[in-house]
Amino acid sequence: MVLILSSVLKQIPYETQYLTVLFCFIILLLMLRITRRKKLNLPPSPPKVPIIGNLHQLGTLPHRSFHSLSLKYGPLMMLELGQFPTLVVSSADVAREIIKTHDVVFSNRPQPTAAKIFLYGCKDVGFAPYGEEWRQKKKTMVVELLSMKKVRSFRSLREEVVVELMEAIREACGSERACVNLSELLIASSNNIVSRCVLGRKCDDRIGQWWLWSAWKKEFETIFCFLCG
Repeated sequence: MVLILSSVLKQIPYETQYLTVLFCFIILLLMLRITRRKKLNLPPSPPKVPIIGNLHQLGTLPHRSFHSLSLKYGPLMMLELGQFPTLVVSSADVAREIIKTHDVVFSNRPQPTAAKIFLYGCKDVGFAPYGEEWRQKKKTMVVELLSMKKVRSFRSLREEVVVELMEAIREACGSERACVNLSELLIASSNNIVSRCVLGRKCDDRIGQWWLWSAWKKEFETIFCFLCG
């Protein structure tokens, strides 16, 4: 195939060789997509354009464009938004069928490369495949980290830090300084809340905050590794 293409290119003027290669690439891409679609038995799809897919058919009001396309191609259609295949559901009955009847099939989230790199191969609660392992991790996270009882247990700490924040603002307003850096005060208060909830201590200087942040990071990584299995 490569030898045939090379011999054909030699007979074409140099100025049009790049256009010929691009044209052949587009034709090959279209043939591969048509073949793949026949094998996968995908839902109906509007005509696509190479590279951008169906993005040119969305317009400035995508929800109305989806509705117009659904009138022609049905309540369940396949669009390609750039290089990403997207299933568009435009019927309440079909959506109920997906969410309730076949919810297990559609429960998994896509696993992009970034999530695989930063989240230990997508083993965290957000990207892990649905199953018994995922249910156990979710249960542990909800009960041990995000339960209402756990959040309320730190209420006094949050209120204490907020009182200190108000006192710092009041003192700054009463001094001779012309302005108050609220961003710095709010960030320091947020750090103190997190540090006191996780480590039971706080610190006001930058070195101490850096140390607490490092310790908090190690604590969080320990919990995260536990949730990731």
